[in-house]
Amino acid sequence: MKLLRFESAGGPVIGVVSSDGIVPIADLLPEYREMRQLAAAGPDALARLADKLASATPTVALEGAKLLAPIERPGNFLATGMNYKKHCLEAVRLGVPPPRFQIWFIKASNAISAPYADIDPGVTQRLDYEVELGFVIGKRARYVSPEDAPGHIFGYLVGNDVSARDWQMHASTFTIGKSFETFGPIGPWIVTPDEIGDPHDLELRCHVNGELRQQGNTSDMIYSLWEMIEYVSTAFVLEPGDVVLTGTPEGVGHAMTPQTYLQPGDVVRCEIEKIGAIENRIVASRARRNPVLEEDKIARVLAG
Repeated sequence: MKLLRFESAGGPVIGVVSSDGIVPIADLLPEYREMRQLAAAGPDALARLADKLASATPTVALEGAKLLAPIERPGNFLATGMNYKKHCLEAVRLGVPPPRFQIWFIKASNAISAPYADIDPGVTQRLDYEVELGFVIGKRARYVSPEDAPGHIFGYLVGNDVSARDWQMHASTFTIGKSFETFGPIGPWIVTPDEIGDPHDLELRCHVNGELRQQGNTSDMIYSLWEMIEYVSTAFVLEPGDVVLTGTPEGVGHAMTPQTYLQPGDVVRCEIEKIGAIENRIVASRARRNPVLEEDKIARVLAG
């Protein structure tokens, strides 16, 4: 099933795609009004939903519906870096040493935006794209083994880990340069695992203004999704509704020769096999001010 959120006169509504239309989930299972509730309800709820959907008639046209991010703001919005072999190699060519362990960083949850929403570059001069397979946690995960990890996934989505490369390099955590508002478009819906099969064999592509920039396959991942869940759940709990981005293939603008960053008016399309595509336009910055950045201030203060 393809599960989504869309805007209606009464506010956000969760729905499920049926042929070329949308069936509001409240019409089928009225106890569920938020996607996080459905995610936490487990496989039995999805089985009941699928059963009722078989005889349901769409009441909302998919075409023209204003789709929202398919999950409400999550408690955790996580991403991993340098997790594709070829992307890792292009980073090494730029002087970045290969990591010894999994690299994780937080994207602020308010960076999440709708699948077709505009991207505001803010104050960055080095705006970049990263097509990524994302997944949403369904079952609470703590100290999960790789063998049990698949049972903790509610579904999959397309993500663009939009990056301010200049601000990303201010610190080793990456967080600030990955968390500008609008830097986390996801969607267009959440696809349940039964429609995906093996998530480690999916084609990914990213186009900028129709030009193919990234093309890869999740089989190029260094760490599998199951290893990621094991690693993170060893440190802290993953809760239903948490969103995880799993790395990007080669071809980011930062690694091009010459380096090529996104500009206002550019359109970025990220697509993944069996899931779909999101598409976002870069708009002129709405930033009200650009702070004066003081390099090495801590060193100067410590030096007295």
